[in-house]
Amino acid sequence: MATYMVIEHFRGGNAKPVYERFREHGRMAPDGLVYLASWVDEGLTRCWQVMETDDPILLEDWMTQWRDLVDFEVYPVLGSAEAAERVLPTN
Repeated sequence: MATYMVIEHFRGGNAKPVYERFREHGRMAPDGLVYLASWVDEGLTRCWQVMETDDPILLEDWMTQWRDLVDFEVYPVLGSAEAAERVLPTN
């Protein structure tokens, strides 16, 4: 599975509509898109989420449901051990 760091910028710096929708509808992630963890800045204007999927189209489908409230940045990421192995292979 590929892992993605998703940075959400709450439009207008306003987290309230995001949390209201989440409370009412949940994450709304399609089957095959797995939420791993998230953190929100103390100013409640931005969220970092780690998601996994084999199909990046599912990530797009999920973001479409939130784009009226959130601007997204998406970065494919590696775990530290995998990065180290790519930089300095043990074989």
